[in-house]
Amino acid sequence: MLVHQGVELETPPSGLEREFHTLFYFDALQFLSELISTFQPEVDKVLNLRVLRKVQLDLTGELPDFLQDTAHIRNDPSWRVNPVPDRLHCRHVDIGDLSPCDTQRLIMGLQSTAQGLQVDFDDGNCPTYRNQIKGIYNVYLAVHNQFQDVPPISQAPVLMLRPRAWNMVEHNMMVNGREVPGPLFDFGLLMFHNAKQLLLNQSGPFFYLSKVESYMEARLWSQIFFWTEKKLGLPAGCIKATVLIECVLASFEMEEILYELKEHSAGLNCGIWDYSASFVNKFGHRADFLLPDRSKYVDMEKRFLHSYMDLLVQTCHRRGALATGGMAALLLPRDKESDFYKTVLATVTRLKLLEIKAGVDGFMVYDMDLIKPMQKLFQLHSHGQNQLMQLREDISVTPEDLLIMPAGGVTLHGLRYNIAVGVLFIEAWLSGRGHFFYLGKVEDSATAEISRSQVWQWIRHQVRLEDDGMVVTQALVSSLADDLMGDLKAAINCQANRDRERLMTAVSMFLEIVQKNNFPEFITTYLNLDHTFLSSQSQHENGPTDAVPKARL
Repeated sequence: MLVHQGVELETPPSGLEREFHTLFYFDALQFLSELISTFQPEVDKVLNLRVLRKVQLDLTGELPDFLQDTAHIRNDPSWRVNPVPDRLHCRHVDIGDLSPCDTQRLIMGLQSTAQGLQVDFDDGNCPTYRNQIKGIYNVYLAVHNQFQDVPPISQAPVLMLRPRAWNMVEHNMMVNGREVPGPLFDFGLLMFHNAKQLLLNQSGPFFYLSKVESYMEARLWSQIFFWTEKKLGLPAGCIKATVLIECVLASFEMEEILYELKEHSAGLNCGIWDYSASFVNKFGHRADFLLPDRSKYVDMEKRFLHSYMDLLVQTCHRRGALATGGMAALLLPRDKESDFYKTVLATVTRLKLLEIKAGVDGFMVYDMDLIKPMQKLFQLHSHGQNQLMQLREDISVTPEDLLIMPAGGVTLHGLRYNIAVGVLFIEAWLSGRGHFFYLGKVEDSATAEISRSQVWQWIRHQVRLEDDGMVVTQALVSSLADDLMGDLKAAINCQANRDRERLMTAVSMFLEIVQKNNFPEFITTYLNLDHTFLSSQSQHENGPTDAVPKARL
């Protein structure tokens, strides 16, 4: 442990001494310390406000609505967010879930024709000390043009840096006797080492803000941005950030979120699985919020999700902000002549065309082979660099539209699939990986979140399977997990005893989390505070420096 003026920092993982000393020299530590000391109390406050809001909802049984106290913001037609820099005008196709510690994939992304890269320290990344240091250092190399055979940062796809969300802490650094907020650790280092170079090249600094739940949290980010710009001698408003609307409560405060960040806004983003899981998070104990089988009954064509996307586009465009959609998780088969390839491409095309017609200005793909066909889709079905002129004045979204659950039940297939995704995500984290491939899709914390949420909710409400009327119980889930062991072992290419032991541990942890009396708010928080995961990090820190997902397409 290195100790310096109230800062305690773990020594570098084996093999990352150069990267560590590049990032953590005196001035950088001083900046991080001041940033964290200044805003730690405010982070505590917004997290406590989340708890208070959840308690209020539980005790009163009330439902969220558009806020009366901020009606003047929504009713004022005059305000707009500040214009974004030229490099953000066209956001048609970004590469998503790009874990920056995966050096090879980062380089491939920088060499691609995508408009941007979602450099993801959140959903697609496992936040071990090794991964954070390696990932932040890789961003440093990219920004300072130190990768070979990669375009200069002014010509490469723009970096959209996604720090961890408020619910995550960094265990390897303490300031004033406390572990530090994960997002401040990530944001502070990324800004200190890269902001001036990005600004010089008209390529940033640009961010994604994950899991923002209220306009008060957006206000905090705005304060952090202004403070950081002043501290680093940067022009006020040069930081631009896209807020991910991943919580049902935030969907009722989108205008207020844009308003709080109007000097720094790069728009809003809508997804599907974190947002759907938030219904279980906030209302999962209520029978009228039972979410049916996601693999059969939940998609962006359903009223509650389509309304959310329509409202997000309408809100953004009436305020001059960009609206971006979610990520295509499907992976194209290698055989481009196969019928399966055509089927997968047709499925992605249909779903993304739905978003384009709704008015989004861009979305993400994981598979880089989808970049060009999706860019072509935008060219065929939209005009210009974005769709800001599509104001969607034809729609009027009500609270009922946002809160109505889709019809449908639960299938055995859906239950098995959710169990598999939940278990394999935990296994991936215990291996130091933030995402993995399963049955032709990339899976990350968002899909793990909805998977374990649904299993918890189905047990809680003792739902019956459509197939045979069997009640979903903890015993049934445990039995199905045992039945799935062959598939799970194949998915992780299980060979050594330690692979089997890690998988069994993941199964045990999954069964533990879905039977909790009180719903754990985030699976990542739960794992990040769990002794099993923390002890597994010591093994991972001595492993290879690139955490690459194992593939099973």
